[in-house]
Amino acid sequence: MKHLYAVLFFFVCAIGFSQQNIESNEDISGLKMYPNPCTQSKVFIETFANQPKKIAIFDVLGTQVLQTTLIGKELNLSRLDKGMYIIRILENNKVATRKLIIK
Repeated sequence: MKHLYAVLFFFVCAIGFSQQNIESNEDISGLKMYPNPCTQSKVFIETFANQPKKIAIFDVLGTQVLQTTLIGKELNLSRLDKGMYIIRILENNKVATRKLIIK
């Protein structure tokens, strides 16, 4: 009987944590990020809506190294070292995650 309660508790927790306000199943329409790999200290991010975007960049260990709000298209990456990163872009309650390489 304890196993049944444990499974039921896990199931309820999984459903509760999986429901978010962000529509994570839908990608941001028209998302373009270039150049990638980035050889200079900036990358351009464009979408069809061109709304302000919340940007979060993580290193390969999962540590957040940059968080900003992007109003235009140009994102300054001069504070980051060379390497591979994960970039999360949030626009109009839609989220996209991409790999970003800085050379």
